[in-house]
Amino acid sequence: MKVLGITACPTGIAHTYMAQESLENELKKRGFDYKVETQGGLGIENELTKEDIHDADVIILAVSIVIEGEERFEGKKVLRADVDRAIKDVKNLVDEAVEIAEV
Repeated sequence: MKVLGITACPTGIAHTYMAQESLENELKKRGFDYKVETQGGLGIENELTKEDIHDADVIILAVSIVIEGEERFEGKKVLRADVDRAIKDVKNLVDEAVEIAEV
């Protein structure tokens, strides 16, 4: 399964990168193919490509702000959650994303 993520918080510093690390650790542990883009204080890092998006089974938007380029995901299965959930409740968040992907 290929899972993409975007993390972003209002200040673009700590929570953005904590959520990225949490998501990546959980997705890696499950053996998923994954990529997580951050939209933080340094701008967009690890930007998702058109090919990444095309091949994705589900996209997790763990964001607490409006992100750039959300229109890229039109027609894709997307799970929206607050950035804090990716830090504090990542197992259930990924479980929910898997359910969405399998529908």
